[in-house]
Amino acid sequence: MSFVEAIILAIVEGLTEFLPVSSTGHMILASSAFGIANDPFVKMFTVAIQFGAILSVVFLYIKRFVQSFEFYLHLLIAFIPAAIIGFLLNDVIDQLLESALTVAVSLVTGGIILLFVDRWFKSNEEFSQPLTRKSALVIGLFQVIAMIPGVSRSAATIVGGLTQKLNRKTAAEFSFLLAVPTMLAATVYKMYKYHKDIGFDYNDMGILALGNVVAFVVAWLAIKAFINYLTRYGFKVFGIYRIAIGLIILLLYALGYNLQMV
Repeated sequence: MSFVEAIILAIVEGLTEFLPVSSTGHMILASSAFGIANDPFVKMFTVAIQFGAILSVVFLYIKRFVQSFEFYLHLLIAFIPAAIIGFLLNDVIDQLLESALTVAVSLVTGGIILLFVDRWFKSNEEFSQPLTRKSALVIGLFQVIAMIPGVSRSAATIVGGLTQKLNRKTAAEFSFLLAVPTMLAATVYKMYKYHKDIGFDYNDMGILALGNVVAFVVAWLAIKAFINYLTRYGFKVFGIYRIAIGLIILLLYALGYNLQMV
């Protein structure tokens, strides 16, 4: 992987990780376009640069992380379902990650759902409920659905929050905060596994550092822009965009292009 490829992939990660559009689907297109998707380092890199993205959440919402014990309890409750299912079904999830078709179908299906989400939960904006332990658990269960590639962790957890009568802004912000323990665990595991099986060299560390810095900056800007847009306009445009990306992947797949999952 070159430094230019690392920068581009990090930009894609930063832009898409916290938007309800599936960073996985975008990584398929980007890494396949470069012809590097099968490289073990690239597969690790695309997960490891999530660390930069989650740091942007910590810095943007630093006041939340010095709140009460209840805040951390909510995060823990929401994190546990994905941690358990991820551990038990790790091999199954890895197999799904090899299927560009699965990603495309998930993108289109999720996109159709997002077209109607604003209508379904319109009353939430006027009669929003506070986050509770029960609602945190439900959001955590929705995060499990996002283990299907292409679903989008952000989309699943935000919709999960909406089902608990949170407004769009509150649901989105909790989704970002929940990403911190979830993505941190995935990043540490992936880097440990790569180090154990292959090992890092000096060049690897430089590329990883660059990728994380770029992902941090881009994710910071993406989160701020997304919250402002979501509060004003809702999810419809993201639904249309997901459907378009999903159809592009389906078309390339049908034409015989070798779309490799990262």
